[in-house]
Amino acid sequence: MTISSSLNAGVAGLSANASRLATISDNIANSATYGYKRTEADFHSMVIASKGGTYSAGGVRVTTQRLVDERGPLVATANATDIAVRGRGFIPVARATDVEVSNGAEQMFLTTTGSFRTDADGYLRTESDLILLGWPALADGTVPSYPRDTSAGLQPVQINVNQFTGEPTTKMTLGINLPATETASDSEGTMRDLSVEYFDNLGKSESLIIEFSPTIPTTGSSNAWTMTIKDTARPGQTIGQYAMTFADDRASGGTLASVTTVSGGAYDATNGTLIVDVGSGPMEIDIGRIGESDGITQLSDSFAPVSIAKDGSPVGNMTSVEVDANGFVFAFFDTGITRRIYQVPLVDLPNPNGMVALDFQTYMPSPESGSYFLWDAGDGPTGDIVAFAREESATDVAGELTDMIQTQRAYTSNAKVIQTVDEMLQETTNIKR
Repeated sequence: MTISSSLNAGVAGLSANASRLATISDNIANSATYGYKRTEADFHSMVIASKGGTYSAGGVRVTTQRLVDERGPLVATANATDIAVRGRGFIPVARATDVEVSNGAEQMFLTTTGSFRTDADGYLRTESDLILLGWPALADGTVPSYPRDTSAGLQPVQINVNQFTGEPTTKMTLGINLPATETASDSEGTMRDLSVEYFDNLGKSESLIIEFSPTIPTTGSSNAWTMTIKDTARPGQTIGQYAMTFADDRASGGTLASVTTVSGGAYDATNGTLIVDVGSGPMEIDIGRIGESDGITQLSDSFAPVSIAKDGSPVGNMTSVEVDANGFVFAFFDTGITRRIYQVPLVDLPNPNGMVALDFQTYMPSPESGSYFLWDAGDGPTGDIVAFAREESATDVAGELTDMIQTQRAYTSNAKVIQTVDEMLQETTNIKR
């Protein structure tokens, strides 16, 4: 009957608006929850075929959807490992219980923000027991190629805060000026020496002793020097000796004109480098290219180490950890060195709203969300990672309050329909009397 369909439609209206009020309540309750994604209720009318000129009310159905692709504003924090995604993409995390049990690969969950801090085992972990996942870097800081369509290569990011580390010196650059007056026939021919510290494979300090001996001609100036290199790790041994001459023409005066190898590794004129064997292995020394003034020069009357640079560092303690915009996790040491230890990818899916929503603002891919892919942060369709930041709730409280008033009015109206139908049925009952 038409009147009974009106009753059913009113009941459906009450149920639909009650569901909408539940989503509004959830949104308002989580208006201060970091990373919360707003839930939306949609109404859909039901149409029942009418016969004989009568109309039957079909009522309404409600569907709810969590808008995972909506992002809240970012807010700055004081913790270096508070991270948030700016733009598209999700951060992979695992539950601490999965990591601690160690029964194979951890189940990957996704989130858009988290306040990670090291726990007793060094894992970067949130207060809700979510552990950050990433690809581990090799000892030299490079990240190998991992499969991008599976989470199999991801590992819990674990920081050894008590770690000691050092880096051996493998390259050195010498920017030194030799006095041109010392190669004149009337000079005393004073030898000049220089000690340059380097670090061996165990982080110990050693030194290269570099001696420059001028060649004194009978007349005029020779513009020639002999460079002898010794190593404190090999006392009494000469690890390299080189005869150098310098140009004295107007165009390139004072720059290297030639380098002849007496002993040690051969001089590479293309790169301006030579390789000597120190106690910890081969070391490349850049003395400058022929005709250029960025290495060893011979000008005026002063001996001056203008610029000496080298890689390597002594053993130091880890002081802090940070995540950069590309998802690389860097460890900082008190010796000034920085080491890349992990890379956190960003996970992207065709339909983020199709994921399964779980507790603690985490989500799990599903058939409705489509297949996921692990991107480098800032590459492809994904955004980047912001450190010292959290993502606030995507709830607009003012908008939710407005929707709540509308829902209340709609609920009251549907209740009035039921009341009216009840009165009409009562009148129908009275007719029989």
